[in-house]
This record gives sequence, C-alpha cells and structure tokens, in this order.
Amino acid sequence: MLILVLGKGKTGSLVAEVARERGHGVRALDVAENSHASALTAANLASVDVVIDFTAPEAALENMRAVLAVGGRIVVGTTGWYASLDEMRAKAQKGGALLYGTNFSIGVQKLFRLTAELARLDGYKFSIAETHHTSKVDAPSGTALTLREIIQSVRPGAEVEIASHRIGDAKGEHVVTARSGDDTLELRHDAHSRRAFALGAVRAAEWLAGKTGVWDFREIFEQLQGGQMTGGT
Repeated sequence: MLILVLGKGKTGSLVAEVARERGHGVRALDVAENSHASALTAANLASVDVVIDFTAPEAALENMRAVLAVGGRIVVGTTGWYASLDEMRAKAQKGGALLYGTNFSIGVQKLFRLTAELARLDGYKFSIAETHHTSKVDAPSGTALTLREIIQSVRPGAEVEIASHRIGDAKGEHVVTARSGDDTLELRHDAHSRRAFALGAVRAAEWLAGKTGVWDFREIFEQLQGGQMTGGT
C-alpha cells in the first residue's frame, strides 16, 4: 500500500524506512513542504492508503483536519494535542479513520498494563519519571501522562508527580515508582532505539487500511503481536 509520512525528523524518517522495508510505497513530507496542511488536498491523497503523522501538536491538528475532511485514514504518533481529541473523534466518525497513541512500542503497551496492576496496591505513593531527547516539544511526555491516567483510573484522586528530563538524544525512558514506608517497587521501560516505535506505527497503519472509525493504540495493539514486533522504544 502507499503510505504518506508527515515529518522527516528522527522518528518520521525511521517510519519511512521501516515502511519501505515492509514493501510499502512511501512518500514523505516535512513541515515546510506541508505548511498548514497545504499538501493534503483530495487530489494528493487520492492514491494514499494511510497517512502517518510525526510532526508537532499544532501541525498534527491541521493535518488531521485535512485528512479526515476527505475521508482519509491517519495514524498519529504526535502527542500534545489531546485537548482536541473530541473534535478529531467527531471528524473521523463522519467517514474517515483515526488511530492515535502516546506510544506505539509494544514494550510500553505492556508497561501500561503492568502499571494498572501495580496501582492496585494499597498504602503506596506513586510517581513517574521520564527522560527524552532535548528536541522533544511536550513535557511531560504523552506516555508519562498516560501512565498517570492509568494510575488515577485505579486510584481516583491520587496525586502522581511526574518528573520530566530532556537529555541529549535520549530515546525514551519511563519509570513508575510505588513507594511505601516499608519498601519501593519500580517498573521501568528504557528504549535502546526508536525502531520498535516506528515499526509499531507502520503496523498500525497496515491494520488501519480499509477501516473507518477511531481507536487508541492501547485498544488494538494485541492484534498486532506476531507481526515481528519485538523490543521497546
């Protein structure tokens, strides 16, 4: 199928590379080539099966509006735009398709599940620490916010502190800590590369092809296992 990748940064470039390795046709546009979603016309999208977005929050919103307006399908790995999720959901439900996620790594998806289990412990205070590269725009990361949301869904009203760090070219580290007066437990995911993240996004695009609707990657990631998705990012 033909995939259009929006964003030529570290992750976007790797997404394009992985998609080609998996036999797909790939087009890629950077922000300058697609200013204010100007390249996302009905004519330009006519032959595109799925768009994958790794840009910035404001650009991602413009890209989603343009793609969904013509009934297109888009996978969004960009975070920091979720205040507009209801708007995007409504647009997608008119005939397009949207698959979004704070993290497309299977390892991180397992971290989400384990965090929900950890949060059931009584008598503990929970905190989160996350580290990413210095060019990452949003802080805390979308993954860290998801982890806090998971804890608070189990323990409504719990205060969960998030410590954000931006260091060099860090690929992504998330640590969930549960601390009591007697002991400390930690769940940790440390990415060694961005490849599993990119592979997850491409596999998500393959899954989305031909579908209409709206999904969070957390809802469908288990359907992708067995598709050579290993490691973490």
